[in-house]
Amino acid sequence: MLTLIENGDVYAPEHLGEQSILLVDGKVGRIGEVDRDALDRIGLDVDVIDASDCIVCPGFIDPHEHLLGGSGEEGFATQTPEIQLSEIVTAGITTVVGTLGVDTTMKTMAGLLAKAKALREEGLTAYLWSGGYNVPPTSIMSSVREDMMFIDEVIGAGEVAIADERAMEPSIRELAKLVVDARMGGKLSGKAGVTHFHVGPGKRRMKCLEDMLDCEQFEIDPCWLYPTHVERTEALMRDAIALTRRGCHVDIDVQEEDLARWLTFYVEHGGDLAKLTVSSDASKKGPSTLFEQLRNCARGHRLPLPELLGLVTCNTADVLALDQKGRIQYGAHGDLLVIDKGEFRLVHVLARGKRMVHDGELATRERFLEGSNRQIALVGDE
Repeated sequence: MLTLIENGDVYAPEHLGEQSILLVDGKVGRIGEVDRDALDRIGLDVDVIDASDCIVCPGFIDPHEHLLGGSGEEGFATQTPEIQLSEIVTAGITTVVGTLGVDTTMKTMAGLLAKAKALREEGLTAYLWSGGYNVPPTSIMSSVREDMMFIDEVIGAGEVAIADERAMEPSIRELAKLVVDARMGGKLSGKAGVTHFHVGPGKRRMKCLEDMLDCEQFEIDPCWLYPTHVERTEALMRDAIALTRRGCHVDIDVQEEDLARWLTFYVEHGGDLAKLTVSSDASKKGPSTLFEQLRNCARGHRLPLPELLGLVTCNTADVLALDQKGRIQYGAHGDLLVIDKGEFRLVHVLARGKRMVHDGELATRERFLEGSNRQIALVGDE
C-alpha cells in the first residue's frame, strides 16, 4: 500500500518546507521529490493526498487519557463513559496512553488493557500505565516490572498520586522502590520504564520527588520521573521547571483550557521546552480539548510552530522511548496530520498509513457498531 502526500508544508516537527511524503506499508518510505510517473509506469496503486495550503506534521501522542472514563468522585452516576476511537482520531491523536486514577476497583487494569488492545485492533497505537493513585500499585501480574516485561502495551508505572488528599502519602523508600522497579522493567523489556506521577493541589507539591532525588541512599535518575498536572499553580510550575533542569520531563494537561497562559509562564521563567509535554487528561472533557487548545496557541502565535508541535510529538516520543513515533523521518510510522494553514483545522488524519479522518470527516468508526442498531450521541453541557 502506497500513500503519497503532495504539496504540503512539512513540519517534522522541525520545518522542512514543501515536501512530498511517500508512505510504504504504513511507514515513511521517502521525504522529498517523488516521481509519480515512475510509480504509474510500474503499475503501483498510489493513494494521493493533495496537501496544498496545509501543513503536514506527525500525529499527536497523548500520554494521559482515562480511556475507561473518569472515576466518578461524586457518586456512581458521575462516572464518565469510555473514550471512543472517533473521539481520539478527530483530535489528531494517533498514539494514546491510557491510565487509571483514584478508582482501581471498578476501573480495572485488565479492563484498561482490553481497551488498549481494542484501539490497536482499530488502527491506533495504544499503551497504558500500570497502576493508579495507590502505592503499591494495582498491577495485572504480580508487579509493575512483570507487567512491563510480559505485556506489550504496558509502558511504565502510574499515575501515582502525590500531594493529594486521595494519595496514600507513600514514604520516600516506597516511592524509590516503585520507581526502580519500573525502570528495571523498562531496561529488561526495552521500554521507557518511567513512573508517571499525578501531582495534586497539596502544599508539599513535588517535595517527595525532590527528597527522593536528593537522598544519597537511592540512585534515582531524574529522567525516570514524569510528573503531570504541573500547571495547577505558579509555585508548582516553578518547581516543575526546576525539575526539568535536573533532567525530568514534565507534563501540562489541558482540562482547565488555559494552555496558552501556562506555556507563556513556562517560557518566561526559563523552562526548557524540550522537557515539556502536553496531554488531554481526557475523562470528563474529551480528547478534542487537546487539539482545540493547541489550535488556539497556534493561531495566537504563542510559540514558533515547530516548538508548539514538539510538545505533542517528539518530546512525548522521547520521554516514552517511542523511536518510530513523533517525527517525520525515514522508517517512522505513518502517523500524519494534514492541517489547514488558515484555520488550523484537521483535514486528514492517518494512523500507520490508514485514513482515520478524510477531508475533515471521520473515515472510520468503532467496530462494535457493526451490526448494531444503537445510536450513541452524548453531548456535555460545555
